Amino acid sequence: MSEGSELTAETATAPNVEARRALVLHDRELMVDLIELTLNHGLFVVKAARSLAAADEILADWHPHLAVIDMDHDDSTALLGHLGTSNRLRERSTPALGLTRRGDLKSKLRAFDLGVDDILTVPFSPEELLARAIVITRRATGSDRPMVPTIRLGEIEIDILGREVRAGESVIHLSGIEQSLLYLLASRAGRIVTRDEILDAIWGTDFVAESNIVDRHIRSLRIKLQNDYRSPRFIATVPGKGYRFIPTFSNLGWGGSDLGVDRLPD
Repeated sequence: MSEGSELTAETATAPNVEARRALVLHDRELMVDLIELTLNHGLFVVKAARSLAAADEILADWHPHLAVIDMDHDDSTALLGHLGTSNRLRERSTPALGLTRRGDLKSKLRAFDLGVDDILTVPFSPEELLARAIVITRRATGSDRPMVPTIRLGEIEIDILGREVRAGESVIHLSGIEQSLLYLLASRAGRIVTRDEILDAIWGTDFVAESNIVDRHIRSLRIKLQNDYRSPRFIATVPGKGYRFIPTFSNLGWGGSDLGVDRLPD
């Protein structure tokens, strides 16, 4: 996440329990931001590396409970080998969650053969990434403590696994795509996310997109958030470029909003 971000995050967990540590190997900044926002809110503390050398520097003095590894990265195989010898947290290797854009069985089996504990195909939903990370670390540490992960974006509170968004006393329910879209924009808070980046991260590079699929889902999300694009509280349109998340609103919920019906910009 960038310095100066307006995002804060909280998670309801058992008291006085240390957050779990997660190492991420990925060389795409957008994906790192998305993973970090999903995991880094009380359940996990995240450190990211773009190369094996950077990952080894982290491992030298930081013992992760989990590694999230881009299996398409040139250094993925080497890092999996290093994890077994670098982590003395429980005198065992660090469990690994592999990410891959290749959804075929052969690629998945190869990932398991290299040592990952689970594999997740990109693009993924944030709740699936979080759920798998929780399961893997529970299995590795033997912990069964209850966790109810929530994240705050400005004054919005998101129940990740329940797909609920709350503002004050108001509650709305998001679809999987809407939640992924909100997460993607929020992970780049204050910065522009282009339509192509949104398509790639949520629908995947092989998806043959309709010309306005991104705009339609932005519109749906804005309607649920009661966000008027002319006076945006959450999602601003950057003409000719894309969208930007701006958590700047302040109220007690959505029930008393006097915003008009949202419509797409010309």
